[in-house]
Amino acid sequence: MRRTKQELRNRRRIRVRARISGTPEKPRISVFRSLTNFEAQFIDDVNGKTIFGMSTRKEKIGKTVEAAKKLGIEFAKKAKEAKISACVFDRKGYTFHGRVKAFAEGAREGGLQF
Repeated sequence: MRRTKQELRNRRRIRVRARISGTPEKPRISVFRSLTNFEAQFIDDVNGKTIFGMSTRKEKIGKTVEAAKKLGIEFAKKAKEAKISACVFDRKGYTFHGRVKAFAEGAREGGLQF
């Protein structure tokens, strides 16, 4: 029986998540990509807390690849205010392409290291 795209993405998500974890010093960036919006958040897995999150929906910066890059830059600025410079990137099973890649490049441009 053939697996659906969602099942395959879920298997990749579990595989990726098994290898990475966020700490208070080096939190995890978790991204979510829907058809219309892009969301990202910093997570401290040791304490089970979300440090902060941002979305293209809340920031009203659009829905395209360029909007994801702008969100990455703004995300990095907010991380600097929270004194976060290093992190780990959790792509949640999405391919590193398009909006996910643009967000990561924007965050790197903003000064985050991962």
